[in-house]
Amino acid sequence: MVQNIKKVGENRFRETFGRHYEEFHVGDIYEHRPGRTISEADNTWFTLLTMNTHPMHFDAEYAKASEFGRCIVCSPLTIALIVGMSVSDVSQKAIANLGWTDIKMTHPLFAGDTLTAESQVLSKRESASRPGAGIVNVSSTGFNQHGVVVCTFVRTILVARQGHGFEDKVGY
Repeated sequence: MVQNIKKVGENRFRETFGRHYEEFHVGDIYEHRPGRTISEADNTWFTLLTMNTHPMHFDAEYAKASEFGRCIVCSPLTIALIVGMSVSDVSQKAIANLGWTDIKMTHPLFAGDTLTAESQVLSKRESASRPGAGIVNVSSTGFNQHGVVVCTFVRTILVARQGHGFEDKVGY
């Protein structure tokens, strides 16, 4: 997590997070911490809030008959947690998320598992239409507590250049 301290007055400082476009370097890997232990309640609430009616996520009796023998964590929750974990390193200074591609769910997560994640910078280029921004592509990977890869995806983000972000306009 990129954390800087900005002096905002006499004996007064403010934390700032994230990277501007210029601070991304192709090949760098950011380990996102802390991890997140997923509870049964997290999975049930997310599943029901998103109107996912598949009983594999919330019906223990149904899930007993599956190849996993128990409920599995809803895949979009896994993706949402990895994205959330990456915000302070990858998209805190983003103008917009431009897309996600190549999403792969490679191993199930279960209630009680602890998810950690990392992102690697794949590419970056200046924006042709926005001189105050650049486009960054990262590959994000989620792991369970045993180091098993559970999810991968590529994310494209429009990131502010130094001096052109929202925080510069509102005093953050």
